[in-house]
Parts: sequence; C-alpha cells; structure tokens
Amino acid sequence: MRPHFMNCTLGFGGALLLSLALTGCGGDDDSQNAQQGGGQQQKPPTKAEVINVEAHDVALSKEYPAQVRSNQEVTVMGRVEGVLEARHYREGSMVEKGDKLFTIEQAPYEATVKQNQADVQSAQAEVSRAQRDAERYNRLYKQNSISQQQRDQAQADLSTARAAKAQAQAALDSAQINLSYTEVNAPVSGMISLSEVNVGNLVQPPQELATITPLNPIEVRFSLPANDAFSLRQQRQQGDTEQANVAVLTAPGTESASRDALQLRGKLDFLGSRVDESTSTVQAEAVFQNDDQVFLPGQFVRVALPNVMRYDVYAVPAIAVTEGLKGPQVFVLDDEGKAASRFVSLGEIAGDWQIITDGLKPGDRVVVSAIGSISAGDKIDAQPFSGKVPEPQNNAGENPSQDPDAQGGEGVEGAKRDAREADDGTNGAN
Repeated sequence: MRPHFMNCTLGFGGALLLSLALTGCGGDDDSQNAQQGGGQQQKPPTKAEVINVEAHDVALSKEYPAQVRSNQEVTVMGRVEGVLEARHYREGSMVEKGDKLFTIEQAPYEATVKQNQADVQSAQAEVSRAQRDAERYNRLYKQNSISQQQRDQAQADLSTARAAKAQAQAALDSAQINLSYTEVNAPVSGMISLSEVNVGNLVQPPQELATITPLNPIEVRFSLPANDAFSLRQQRQQGDTEQANVAVLTAPGTESASRDALQLRGKLDFLGSRVDESTSTVQAEAVFQNDDQVFLPGQFVRVALPNVMRYDVYAVPAIAVTEGLKGPQVFVLDDEGKAASRFVSLGEIAGDWQIITDGLKPGDRVVVSAIGSISAGDKIDAQPFSGKVPEPQNNAGENPSQDPDAQGGEGVEGAKRDAREADDGTNGAN
C-alpha cells in the first residue's frame, strides 16, 4: 500500500507543477496581448502643415456687371434745309474724320452767298465815298469854310457806312456758313449707321442723318460697392495707383471648347466722388483698347478689378475651413499640440485664401493640410507651412494626394502599411 501512496503523491505534485507552468505561460500571452491592444488604441500623431495667424494685406479679384459705351459717339445732324442730293458712304462702314457723308442742294445757298458778296461790295463803296467826304470836310473846317455841324455830319456818315459794311460782311459770313453746311462731313472717326434720310427727301433742321460710333477705344461704366471704392482710393493714396487701376473686360458667352472668353485689358480712369444712397454703390468707368473692334457699345460684359486690396486682415488657406455643427470652423493647435475646433466668421475669398473676420487672433496655429483625417483631440505632428495651398483632403484612405508616410490609415500608403502590420501580427501569433 505504501508504494501506491507514494505514486499517487508524486502524480498529484507533478500535475500541480504542470498546472502552475501552464498558468504562467497563459499569463505571458495575456500580458503580450494587452500590450499589443494598448498600442493599437493610441493613434500616432498626424503629420500636417500648420500656419501661424498674423494680420496682412490681401488682394481680391472683384467682378462687376457692366455695359460697353462709346463716349465719343456722334449723331450727324442736318443743319440747313434742302433736298438731300447725295450720300457718299456705304452704310455700316468705317469712316474717317473729315470724310464727306452727305450733300444737300447747294444752289439756293450759293445764290445767297453771291447776293451778300454784292452787298458787301456796295457797302465798301459807300464807305469809300463817306471816307473822302469826311476828309474833305475836315480840311474845309480847318479853313473856316464850313461849319462844325457840317464836319460832324460827314464823320457820322462815315461811321454809318462802316457799320453797313460790317453788317453786309456778317450776312455774307452767315451765308457762307450755311453753304458749308450743305456738305456734311464726319466729325469723328468710327463706324457709321444706316442713313435716317433717303436721297431725294427734304432735310429740315435739326434732323438726324446718321450716327457715327467710334469703336476704339471703348468705355465701360459700372457700379461697385462703397467698400471696394474705399479700398481703391486707399491704394491710390498709398501710391499704388498703377495696380489699383488695372481692369479686365470679359464677354460672357464667347468662350468655346478650345478658346477662353474674349478679354481686353485696360485701366480704371474714373471713380465716382459720391455714394448712391439707394444702392450704396459708387459709379466707375474703365477704358479699353478695342483694336479688333469686337466689342460694341450697348453690349453687356463683366469687368474685373484684380487688385482690390483688403488691409490688415486675417486669412488662412480656404482648405483649412470646414463646416462644423455650429457653422464654419478651423482646427487650431492647443498648448499640447492637439487639434481643437474653433468656430470662425468668414469674410471674402481671395483666390485660394479665406479671410476670417472673427474667431482667430495673432499667434494662433491653424492646421492647413490633412484636414479630412483630423478630429478634435488628435495629436498633430506640426510641419511648417509650405506656402502652397494643399489639395482638398477626402476621407482617410481615399485620397492619394496625401503624403506617402501618412500614419494611422491616412492616405493610400498608410492604409497599406496598416494592413501589412496587421498581417505581421497575425503571423507572429501563429
């Protein structure tokens, strides 16, 4: 019986030792699994570019509806009465200043000129006679041969003759002017319209005959908000007149699959001196060289002023702004380098930059890249701002534009690496 007891005792002890050994092995596995699980729960810092907020000047490109004008457009009028004898131009053609356009019957006005010329000659003869009489009477008066009254009368007759000559000369001048009006010439260069009076019809002044529209240069009038006008005046006062006056004219609807919309580059040459109380706008005018004569007066266009400044404002890349539950927001780094959402008020957009009117202060560090992969509370590996606005970021693992070394599933490469690490962990466990 004793040997049997001993065997049982040894068997029980061996089993106890084996159980303790297995328990120890099992404890090591649990500890390793716990360490691995804890490592996966801690998201590594997200690499992102960060910009320091500071006030600076921003140039905006502002666009306004406008209409083409030609301030030198002239309406050609008939200024004397008569039958329209001839038209000397082709309707719709370009005419030069001084070109003969119309001829109104000249015979009646030529006859009037000849009659007035004869009147001038008669008046001149009367002046000559009165001049001789006045000289003779003056000599006789000095010899006491005539009275003073006779001498004075001779002087008065001379003055009357001279006045009559002046009157006759004025009538001749008027007749010659009317005769010149029978030939209607172009007062300016430009494109001429259809004739308003057919040849053979009677012209009764003042009567419109045609319209001449200069097409180069052209003027464009438009209205701009009072704050834009204020900025332009501020730029001019600071000596930046050349940039402030740059204007670009665009014709909507002229673009095609292979060509951009027609454009002209000119300058702002007039900025109104008062604000319209009903619209809070200021009138402006820009001038453009229309060498190809493509743009026509009356045409509706768009005018852009590409250098309207906003002074001393906060601006961040537009990609940094996202839509939160309470409105627009940006991610700002706190003292621990973690992302915190900050709601902001938006101003105008300047190209790829968004002006912030409220919510930021100097020294704030705003995240400007990898926005789609960041949540509030994430640790950020801050990188200097490259100066280039990054491409918009989509959801994690879906945007190949992210950096190849993105962590935690950020970007395609990060997703692939996470998958490899998961496979390695599975193989090691096996």
